[in-house]
Amino acid sequence: MRMRPTLSWTPTEDLSPGTTDPEPVADALGAGGVLVLSGAGISTESGIPDYRGEGGSLSRHTPMTYQDFTASAEARRRYWARSHLGWRTFGRARPNAGHRAVAAFGRHGLLSGVITQNVDGLHQAAGSEDVVELHGSLDRVVCLSCGALTPRRELARRLEEVNAGFEPVAAGINPDGDADLTDDQVGDFRVVPCTVCGGVLKPDVVFFGEAVPPQRVEHCRALVRRASSLLVLGSSLTVMSGLRFVRQAAQDGKPVLIVNRDPTRGDRHALTRVALPLGATLTTVASRLGVPVDGDAA
Repeated sequence: MRMRPTLSWTPTEDLSPGTTDPEPVADALGAGGVLVLSGAGISTESGIPDYRGEGGSLSRHTPMTYQDFTASAEARRRYWARSHLGWRTFGRARPNAGHRAVAAFGRHGLLSGVITQNVDGLHQAAGSEDVVELHGSLDRVVCLSCGALTPRRELARRLEEVNAGFEPVAAGINPDGDADLTDDQVGDFRVVPCTVCGGVLKPDVVFFGEAVPPQRVEHCRALVRRASSLLVLGSSLTVMSGLRFVRQAAQDGKPVLIVNRDPTRGDRHALTRVALPLGATLTTVASRLGVPVDGDAA
């Protein structure tokens, strides 16, 4: 099943501007059993832009869709040229205070799990365990023909070999690791095939217009059922892949708390939305709970 991509959301009702009091978040974490659902906003302090916040990448960039990627060799060439360049910067990003706070909450037994919509691996780099990567991870590559999985670093090495001297300067890097390049900058970039069967390679991520694997969705739904509350960090909840879990928690009568500067599509289901920067907010909450936050664990 292919879903039509949802790139924007316009509120149809007046939404609260949010609060600047993180105490409800501290209370929920103090009670334990919190399931974290994180989005691109938690990684902005690591230098990775989000999609829809102030200056978000959707203002200048349309993400690759599954339909375009699979239908066109030229689209795949452009994508891999941009992604290959973006990976060099994206792969150097380090966890920030928000990621480290989530890892600290987990170590102290306050969380029931972590689901992330991000593909950057920064939760794991900060020390969080058993993270469910809802949209996959950029550090893996999958063959669309035989299903073989290979490390992204291996693909990067192969692309370097066949594209010696490819050093364009990107206008920006996007949350999906895609660099902003013109067609002229892409030039005659060469794509390499699967080493097992010669098939088409794709990053092991869920593109816009592609469905999250059903078994992964069900695993996340089970985590929601077991959780005491749901804490959303840095997600606009524009796309249904994350919003469905907010709706599920609310329907089950479980508190939903959101930390996001801007209004979200899930606000009407939430007990509160804290409209403050994530890193500082979670560090403050950790301090109130007496939970020490380590330095960069990566």
